[in-house]
Amino acid sequence: MGDLSGKVAIITGAASGIGLAGVEVFAEAGANIVAGDLQDEKGKALEARFGPDRVRSVHCDGTKTADLEKLFETAEGAFGGLDILWNNAGHGGTPTGVEDLDEAGWDATMNLLLKSVFVGTKLAIPHMKKRGGGSIVNTSSISAVCAGYAPITYSVAKKGVAHFSKLAAAELSKYQIRVNAILPGFIATSIFGASLGLSREQADQMAALVEQQGGRMQPAGRTGQGKDIAEMAAYLSSEKAAFITGGEFLVDGGMTVGPRHSWDETDGGPLLDALGISVEQAEQMRLAMQAGGQ
Repeated sequence: MGDLSGKVAIITGAASGIGLAGVEVFAEAGANIVAGDLQDEKGKALEARFGPDRVRSVHCDGTKTADLEKLFETAEGAFGGLDILWNNAGHGGTPTGVEDLDEAGWDATMNLLLKSVFVGTKLAIPHMKKRGGGSIVNTSSISAVCAGYAPITYSVAKKGVAHFSKLAAAELSKYQIRVNAILPGFIATSIFGASLGLSREQADQMAALVEQQGGRMQPAGRTGQGKDIAEMAAYLSSEKAAFITGGEFLVDGGMTVGPRHSWDETDGGPLLDALGISVEQAEQMRLAMQAGGQ
């Protein structure tokens, strides 16, 4: 994790999940933080926990430009400028397929997950230019590179976030503004419960269940934590990453290395599945053939 002493950061979606871990990690690294979120009580608790001289909580709906503007105004007014923007706010996307998806569902997802990244980036430019540069980190997802992990609206938006980050990195390099995207894997947050329509409290409880059970899905053997993503964001925002821009960084516990049989020897793989043969049966057949050959 890099040193962020004296840096001023804006983090959206900062009151829970990955964003909350971001506030904790960035504060530990020495940054002053403007924490934007719709969850006002949790935001105020953050401000009380770290003190308003380190963290300022701002009510922010990422789909509203006026709310996003308040984040930048607070960064200037409370801390004197801006060095880091982490566009992290999000939800699980409208959970319907193409056939049943309507325009309102499409727009709702794109406005929060993709348009807000564009608006936040645009608003950050003049503030970072005054500081002689800065770092913008955007939260994408492994669903940007693999099908089957999220609804189509979420996946398309996150693909857009990753590509927008690369294009913005090229365009903003003349201002010494670096832009990178993080592609998280299966992280234990409330986003899963919220996507199912659960209350905030129920979604938070479901995150604990995800943490307990999710390790079986990935080679790393455990579910990802918000801190895993936050530490990558802190590194990308620090001077240690001064030579890194336009990157897409998978932080996914190995979920995208290949199908399960590539890392789990107890999984038979597609051939055995097609033949209807279990791993145990295949081993028995191998031993029988070996014995017959002798």
